[in-house]
Amino acid sequence: MDKALLKKLYYEMLRIRLVEENLASLYSEQEMRCPVHLCAGQEAIAVGVCANLKTDDYVMSNHRSHGHFLAKGGNLNEMMAEIYGKETGCCHGKGGSMHLVDLSVNYLGSTPIVAGTIPVGTGVAFGTLLKGEKKVTVVFLGDAATEEGVFYESLNFASLKKLPVLFVSENNFYSVYSPLSVRQPHERDNLTIAKGHGVYSDKGTGNDVLDVYRVAEKAIKHIRDGKGPAFICFDTYRFREHCGPNYDNKLGYRLESEYEEWRKRCPVVTFEKKLLQKKDIDQETIDTYKNKIQSEMDEAVLFAKNSPFPKVSEVYTDVYAEEKKND
Repeated sequence: MDKALLKKLYYEMLRIRLVEENLASLYSEQEMRCPVHLCAGQEAIAVGVCANLKTDDYVMSNHRSHGHFLAKGGNLNEMMAEIYGKETGCCHGKGGSMHLVDLSVNYLGSTPIVAGTIPVGTGVAFGTLLKGEKKVTVVFLGDAATEEGVFYESLNFASLKKLPVLFVSENNFYSVYSPLSVRQPHERDNLTIAKGHGVYSDKGTGNDVLDVYRVAEKAIKHIRDGKGPAFICFDTYRFREHCGPNYDNKLGYRLESEYEEWRKRCPVVTFEKKLLQKKDIDQETIDTYKNKIQSEMDEAVLFAKNSPFPKVSEVYTDVYAEEKKND
């Protein structure tokens, strides 16, 4: 890989991390009243996959979506305004952190319903096929979403129609506070399940952005070559609590030693060390990146705080159902 790409991958991961760290520190001000699901520790997957996409490729996501949104090029000002519940937000302040959208970069949206965007993304890919568009649709999903019926139905339909869709599974080992061991049998293998549906499948290291990039690159090439859908999965780890800005190791559902072991595999820190060691980047450049990102984040927070709240009269706008009129 050339240095420009290496720096881009690092910058995008660092940007997601610093944006979320700022968000976490500001949350206690009580001005953000929606729940937030932070992706600190999981940045490599969003960045590694989206670095292989074109602007007109589609992306859909789930409740832990900040990284996917930003990696696809989503507008930071509008994201922060949405989290603050302001009219200038990407959903006009009505959706909050779990409902992000930016049609200018074909980020079609995220929803908190587990597995909810899997069939929708499959339908988007079907639409592109019917219209003869050369676009890839990516659906990011948590490992728990693979337990839902629509996952199997979507794999089956995507395989049958050879749809240009990439399913990206992020396994952080927990569904809220339930470990994988109480949700799925030990013998279960999602790669085998996907392959059983005739879907190209591969697995990579979720905290290694270069490995994610390469795995995604091969899968997306398979799709662009007209060979049908792909399923790729990555093991990773969220650093903060399931929902919120804090750390929740004291609750006892995961061991402190487990957490510390995964901290050593931090995708941002380990990649930064690797770039410095190989002289693909220097400390001055890193400091410049951090200052640039902090300045951008400060502007986004100011934009959000200075924006107005939605008007009460707009409570029924931007919905599909029409208001019923009395006879």
